[in-house]
Amino acid sequence: MTRGQARDTARILLEVMPLVMRTVAAELRAAGELPAPAHFPLLHMLSEHPRTLSELAAFRGVSLPSMSSSVTRVVGRGWVKRTGPQADRRVVMLEVTAGGRAALDRVARCAERHLAEVFAPLDGPAGRRLQAGLGVMRKVFAVPPLASAGRRRRQGRRL
Repeated sequence: MTRGQARDTARILLEVMPLVMRTVAAELRAAGELPAPAHFPLLHMLSEHPRTLSELAAFRGVSLPSMSSSVTRVVGRGWVKRTGPQADRRVVMLEVTAGGRAALDRVARCAERHLAEVFAPLDGPAGRRLQAGLGVMRKVFAVPPLASAGRRRRQGRRL
């Protein structure tokens, strides 16, 4: 891909992502599934494994106070609990609860149903192109954000 094509692709992606997220967020709010769309990725990250507040903030690219506020909300809903390793009581780990997993599953099913309805009118070739493009995006973005930036500049990406 040329640099110009890469910039055009980036511009389109940055235009499309908010449209997709706005559509999903509106559907989730209408269904009463999630009080704030930011809670969905937070629960998803914690469903992978427990993390510290600092890890979550760095991963999401937000300040510690902002992440702390989000965590306080999901803890209050019973979706996340604070724990600490026995070796160091100063470290607080955050992990998703059974209720949080259930909420995450409900939200994922609701979002998936809604997006499936949006994609259903696509004809076969358009649907296959979309799936292929999303497969490429999955490969490109599978590298964690903090590790990927420098590596991409040094190595370039071939998929």
